Amino acid sequence: MPNPLPAHSEDAFDWDADHYIPLYTELMNRDLSPTNVHDWLADWSRIADFAGEVGAKLYVATTVDTTDEIAERRYKKFLNEIYPVLLMNEDALKRKLLASGLDVPELAIPMRNIRADVALFREENLPLISEEGELSMTYDKIIGAQTIVWDGEEITLPQVQLTLKEADRNRREQIWRMAEERRLQDKPMLDDLWRKFMNIRKQMYQHAGMSDYRAYQWQLKHRFDYTPDDAIAFNQAVEEVVVPVAAKLYERRRQRLGVDTLRPWDLLVDPDNRPPLKPYTTVAELENTMATLFDRVDPQLGAYYHTMMHESLLDLDNRKGKAPGGYCTYYPNIKRPFIFMNAVGVHDDVQTLLHEGGHAFHAFESANLPYAQQKDVPMEFAEVASMAMELIGAPYLNKANGGFYDDADANRARVEHLEGIITFWGYMSVVDMFQHWIYTNHDLATDPSACDDQWAELWGRYMVGIDYTGLETYLGNRWRRQLHIYQLPFYYIEYGLAQLGAVQVWGNSLINQTGALGDYRRALALGGTVKLPELFSTAGAKLAFDRQTLANAVELVEKTIYQLDPA
Repeated sequence: MPNPLPAHSEDAFDWDADHYIPLYTELMNRDLSPTNVHDWLADWSRIADFAGEVGAKLYVATTVDTTDEIAERRYKKFLNEIYPVLLMNEDALKRKLLASGLDVPELAIPMRNIRADVALFREENLPLISEEGELSMTYDKIIGAQTIVWDGEEITLPQVQLTLKEADRNRREQIWRMAEERRLQDKPMLDDLWRKFMNIRKQMYQHAGMSDYRAYQWQLKHRFDYTPDDAIAFNQAVEEVVVPVAAKLYERRRQRLGVDTLRPWDLLVDPDNRPPLKPYTTVAELENTMATLFDRVDPQLGAYYHTMMHESLLDLDNRKGKAPGGYCTYYPNIKRPFIFMNAVGVHDDVQTLLHEGGHAFHAFESANLPYAQQKDVPMEFAEVASMAMELIGAPYLNKANGGFYDDADANRARVEHLEGIITFWGYMSVVDMFQHWIYTNHDLATDPSACDDQWAELWGRYMVGIDYTGLETYLGNRWRRQLHIYQLPFYYIEYGLAQLGAVQVWGNSLINQTGALGDYRRALALGGTVKLPELFSTAGAKLAFDRQTLANAVELVEKTIYQLDPA
């Protein structure tokens, strides 16, 4: 390949689009034939991997420090000047491959995705994609700057969790209200941002000739193996099967707390008023103990995690100016994942690292697939990788197995997680059904106040058992803190479907852990080379939307909760 790429993506942080164009031009000018198609695809993959890593690292730099002006300038330049050029050239190569008529058996599923991408691509959407990326950065800056003063100290809103786990109910209510008031302060800015997002998204689907933004996203996300009606059916199954069980768990919590009604500041505290779980005191302790845990789960998975530790591919601590949330991204040029999160000393941090660790293991297992196009994993299965690891890792939370807790606290942590699975399915349906409503009622949903009303209505259906009387303003505002709604539209049903798959994988591990882990790793290694149902089946699960499959999973989770905590 002429114009060889630098060895390190950091060397291209200040590149212009002109640095990439000759690389793509050479591929476009090269004749394609059965004898050279594999070399051509390998060279395409090298360019795509390199550019993808540049973009990923520039994005990471803006999230680890939202106040870093150099990082922000570089990433904005990438979004506005380079990314559109990359998309145009990627589209040209996709069209060239399709026009060649060549049969590449190992690209059967990626070719399906490529055809969908080509059909959806519109050059006039490129500046809108860049603008959307900038709006996402603005959202991160707004959320990342949210702090309150508590006990004489400025704390971030993720750190509010610590007090919400305390036994003193008055302090819990006080800090909960302070945090919600702080969030309300940013409502005007977030509403302005929302209207901009919605305007961009309307233009996108109209440019692409789609009926609405839901149809646009369905194709963009390569959802070929299920329909919007399937997603709605799954949410209906959640309402019928999960919500009554969640309501029973909320009632159990209310009784054990001895309160008249369960308020939103009562959801994180231990129901028996035991002190909050304290899995670790320093981030280094979190990082090192998790290494031991992963070693016990599977030596190879442990080796992957040790690689990330040694190569500084973990940014775990919470600090002011850091973007919210947690994620695992991938650096394809060096074939390494990177984990970002906001650890504040609570058990949720352990769960997050187990979750993102599953994503990282997925990246390692599929790294040796030869072509970039083969690594486009359906997100519904990517989340199986992460959620299954939360469950498979749970038996190792006790110190006897290298974890964080004595046996009693390990059981307590597991119960919290399992109860969270049940209650999360309802919340997932709120978010997903909310987005179905938004994007099939685009003009109405561009009004944030209409979104407040719809959110509250869905909350009332799926989150039965939590008393928001007198707190309706805060409840209506709740959707603004769900970053997926702003930044990753229609990305949430994945969590619900994957959770169902993960419970099935976990159920298999209870019978034969070695076999279940082998199936799990074989499925991860497939990347995006087979259809979604086959990824699930290889992992020992079933992609399902029906009431009975969900009921079977709920039964296993609920039974285990009562085994670990019979009180």
